[in-house]
Amino acid sequence: MTGMLCWATVAWLLGIGLYGIVTSRNYVHLVGCLSVVQASTYLLLLGIGYRWQAGPPIFYDHPPGTPAVDPVVQALVLTDIVIGATVTALLLALVLRLHKRTGSLDAGSIRPLSR
Repeated sequence: MTGMLCWATVAWLLGIGLYGIVTSRNYVHLVGCLSVVQASTYLLLLGIGYRWQAGPPIFYDHPPGTPAVDPVVQALVLTDIVIGATVTALLLALVLRLHKRTGSLDAGSIRPLSR
């Protein structure tokens, strides 16, 4: 049952984030929805790497043959978090620069850049 809850939460976060990306006209809201989609990938990776009744991947106190959680998945989630924070910071810096240049964050009111 817990596995199904994880997959349902992943699908729900992905759906909410994609809906927000498609319907958003504000660039800050768009970056926030992209972060929600990114959070669904964290849960997806953790759901894939989870093992029932498995211990942490520290083997000095585990007897041989004891199941352990895959440490590669944990490393991928940490990498995903760092990349997501970096992309979010970069996008927010671009949104700030756009606001300074045009005075608006509405996608409909900003005209294309011209020389």
